[in-house]
Amino acid sequence: GGQWRGRKIHFPHNAQLRPTPDRVRETLFNWLMPVIQGARCLDLFCGSGGLGLEALSRGAAQVVFVDSHKATVNSLQNTCDMLGSTAAQIQLSDVRRFLAGTAQPFDVVFLDPPYAGDFLLPCIEQLQQGWLTAGAWVYLEHDGRLASEALPADWQLHREKQAGQVCYALYHVGG
Repeated sequence: GGQWRGRKIHFPHNAQLRPTPDRVRETLFNWLMPVIQGARCLDLFCGSGGLGLEALSRGAAQVVFVDSHKATVNSLQNTCDMLGSTAAQIQLSDVRRFLAGTAQPFDVVFLDPPYAGDFLLPCIEQLQQGWLTAGAWVYLEHDGRLASEALPADWQLHREKQAGQVCYALYHVGG
């Protein structure tokens, strides 16, 4: 959607890459419509970059993309160059190592880690260390094994859905 509506994103084959389905992405950005314009966004485990690119296309001021797969990051850089985006910052880094660095607060965070591995809750704990603005929005995509009681007390569920085996939810932090 947005200014780059209909553009196709090309990315290298990576068996662990699960691009967010178009229908899920459309639903998410309908939920975020009131807050995405001018937002500073963080796309963790960005993969193809679909979520962050959609945010930029719909008016986000900045998106920081973080992923540890070099070919995927290079492809994302090529896509941003092709689109002429100057608001994208792409980091080749392990997400946990990135979050252990100096925190900078974001308005919207997309967190869609690989299902295999223990990434979701440790990353949520790290986000709590200065990475979220007051009233931030956090999108989580997971395989359904996340217990809501494991989330921080000030994370209020805004909306959630399931599409096949993909569970996705948007949380409002502290507000």
